[in-house]
Amino acid sequence: STQSTWGIPAMLSSALRSRRCFGSLTRAASSLVLAEFSGTAVSPSTLSCVTAAKAIGGDISLLVVGKDVKNADAAAAVAGVNNVLTAEGAQFENACVTSSFSALLKACVAEGKYSHVLAGATSVGKDVIPRLGGEMDLQPVSDVIAVRNEKTFVRPIYAGNALTTVQSTEATVLLTVRPTAFEPAARTGGSASKKAAPAAALPTPSCDFVKSEVKKSDKPDLQSARVVVSGGRGMGSADNFKLLQDLADKLKGAVGASRAAVDAGMAPNELQVGQTGKVVAPDLYIAVGISGAIQHIAGMKDSKTIVAINKNAEAPIFQLADYGLVDDLFKAVPEMIQKL
Repeated sequence: STQSTWGIPAMLSSALRSRRCFGSLTRAASSLVLAEFSGTAVSPSTLSCVTAAKAIGGDISLLVVGKDVKNADAAAAVAGVNNVLTAEGAQFENACVTSSFSALLKACVAEGKYSHVLAGATSVGKDVIPRLGGEMDLQPVSDVIAVRNEKTFVRPIYAGNALTTVQSTEATVLLTVRPTAFEPAARTGGSASKKAAPAAALPTPSCDFVKSEVKKSDKPDLQSARVVVSGGRGMGSADNFKLLQDLADKLKGAVGASRAAVDAGMAPNELQVGQTGKVVAPDLYIAVGISGAIQHIAGMKDSKTIVAINKNAEAPIFQLADYGLVDDLFKAVPEMIQKL
């Protein structure tokens, strides 16, 4: 009788769990992607999210928010997008105050019954998605680099030294997507319908936006450049980084830096590549005077071709590099510039 008393509830509980799981797996997939913009153009991170959503399957909707929604036409033109939801107002003017964004996403999920919500693994996405998870009591899956099926995803752990495959059992799956892991969707070719997002009870922000400082430059953006030339501690000084800029200009690329170089004051924070900096995956990555610390490798290991220049033949960067040159960078880099 004791076995019966404990066994039957356990069997019922297992059956109910199986029923819930079966229901969520057979639910038609549909994805809502939080759109970000670079000026008036859809950002590369959002285009990569659309590609990830295509791998999941089902309809794809983009949520466009801001003080105004003039960018909605650009969002509607993205290939593969079926619908564009728009929400405008002063409360959406600054993406760094995200409490309004998560409240709006929650209302969209409630009305649209989306099975997945995606955002880029950017400063905005990494703020909004965890906040939305807390509000909806859902556990997000962060930094996704591959989609196996509707519920199964691959993400890096241990600073990118290992990959783990995780399966979500949530009814609505929340994801942040590593932009460099998915090819960006085409900016044109789509003809999505547009409509207003559902009304949402927006909270009073718990912080105030002070200011945003954006440095304007005619140089390629570090995260979207096809070629990146990065320098490490071996550069010696900030003045020597001009060598890298000259090489990058020849290659129509961008300049990056290791954390060691940034901490030493040789390069500004916005150039840092690595686990605590920017993650890049250019066609060509040239590491100059960089030893290859795990923290740095995590931010550039997905580059298509990696070239390392270091006078220390035992530097760990050579284990990752496709091509390596053991030489004094102050001799090798000027020669490369001259040849180009």
